Amino acid sequence: MTPTLTPTAPLTALDRCDRCGAQAYVRVTLTAGGELLFCGHHFREHEARLRPLASDVLDETGKLTDPAPLAEHEA
Repeated sequence: MTPTLTPTAPLTALDRCDRCGAQAYVRVTLTAGGELLFCGHHFREHEARLRPLASDVLDETGKLTDPAPLAEHEA
């Protein structure tokens, strides 16, 4: 059996924006089927047109402003 990705699967550094190729931080799952990946910039640019067509939007743009966790050092 082949595993399938679900719309709630987190985005990774390998996911790229369909418009410009930058790292994707938003996944839009379309009601008609399929999905689109966007960087934060391009999602904001197209959000008003995409929302009515979307069954799900995974927005991880908060990762762009959240501070990175500090690595623990061994003594």
